[in-house]
Amino acid sequence: MFERSSLATPPEAGLYMSAAPGAPSSHFRPQDPPVLRLTRECVTMAAKTERTFIAVKPDGVQKGFRLVAMKFLQASEDLLKQHYIDLKDRPFYPGLVKYMSSGPVAAMVWEGLNVVKTGRVMLGETNPADSKPGTIRGDFCIEVGRNIIHGSDSVDSANKEISLWFKPEELVSYKSCAQDWIYE
Repeated sequence: MFERSSLATPPEAGLYMSAAPGAPSSHFRPQDPPVLRLTRECVTMAAKTERTFIAVKPDGVQKGFRLVAMKFLQASEDLLKQHYIDLKDRPFYPGLVKYMSSGPVAAMVWEGLNVVKTGRVMLGETNPADSKPGTIRGDFCIEVGRNIIHGSDSVDSANKEISLWFKPEELVSYKSCAQDWIYE
């Protein structure tokens, strides 16, 4: 809880003051400014860095949309220039290609009824400020240039993008055990 301890305390000091654990709310102790706190948390996190394995189990994979391909890779500038060819005349294009090639990406292919439209709804609007709460961009993004996730905007775009990122033999075809119960 953020409160000022007295009228003599400057308004901005309330941002860095909080009740001491177990103390009445009238007793306060100074807290680290947000930037310092973030830096300490990053150092602490780096010292405790771990790895984990996460697998979506067959029952999780079979709940509606099907994940048919996934890979973790460092995309080349050539691949990204092809992927974003429709944006090549936009002023942000060079920065977009540079950013997207600056680190690894997790590329996926999903399959299912209306997956392009529904996938875009789950992702949120391209501009996170226009995204609804509960969407990936609405909950986890701040800027349009760093909106953390891409989704094809049409079936034609999806087909083009899938063929750029995956070979046909990398796509796994299977039928969900519940498909006949869910779809006509």
